[in-house]
Amino acid sequence: MNAETTKLSTLVGSFLGAIGDGSIYFLRDLGRMGIFLFFSLISIFKRPFRSQELIKQLHFIGTGSLTVIFFTALSSGMVLGLQGVYSLSKFGAEGMLGSAVSLTLVMELGPVLTALMVTGRAGSAMCAEIGIMRISEQIDALECMAIDPFRYLISPKVLATIIAVPLLTAFFDVVGIFGGYLAGVKLMGVNAGAYFASMEQSVTNHDIRLGVVKSFVFALLIVWICAGRGYFVQQIRGAGFGAESVSKVTTQAVVVASISILVFDYLLTAILI
Repeated sequence: MNAETTKLSTLVGSFLGAIGDGSIYFLRDLGRMGIFLFFSLISIFKRPFRSQELIKQLHFIGTGSLTVIFFTALSSGMVLGLQGVYSLSKFGAEGMLGSAVSLTLVMELGPVLTALMVTGRAGSAMCAEIGIMRISEQIDALECMAIDPFRYLISPKVLATIIAVPLLTAFFDVVGIFGGYLAGVKLMGVNAGAYFASMEQSVTNHDIRLGVVKSFVFALLIVWICAGRGYFVQQIRGAGFGAESVSKVTTQAVVVASISILVFDYLLTAILI
């Protein structure tokens, strides 16, 4: 009985110890990520500002993502058009197709899919770049030369992401609405006037503001999580060392950012709808 009691006590102690260790790590990680976000935002206002780096990041995040955003938006809009005609025809309401497509894109699919595409394309590259600079001690070298790594590396990425993602979201909405027009009007025969009239009557400034707010929040989440994971690559539990650590942390950053986007999408919708 004593041996069994000792074994049970050991198992319970190990379990509770693992919970406590995980909780402490989570709080430390949350704290350093919070500090990282604070200094990242503050560094935007520090001078001199690296305008050339900002333009470079805008080109990479914004212009470089146009192709994937275009095809994602076009396919999403066309699918919405086809499914909308199929569903609305059951109620004799095909004329409301423009309303269904535009509201779905502006309020939901546009911000979410744009953020997910930017996370997969630009967020992963951002995390890998900063992570490689960390493990190769380039960031340490900047600090030794009294160069603020937040102003030098992070702030252009933060500002470029905050600017680019809302613009890409607007581009996504326009292309998606055009895709719905192609599928619904040109392929399925819905009246073009009814398509645009229902859109004009249904989409309000509140709906547009909701999509804009979501795009700004998602942009901040992307750059915060992806850049922060890369910046703290050597402090991430289970990441390993060298190139292996960068690959694992980059994967983790994309997963966490994607989940955060979906969670905040629900929260923002519930608060602002």
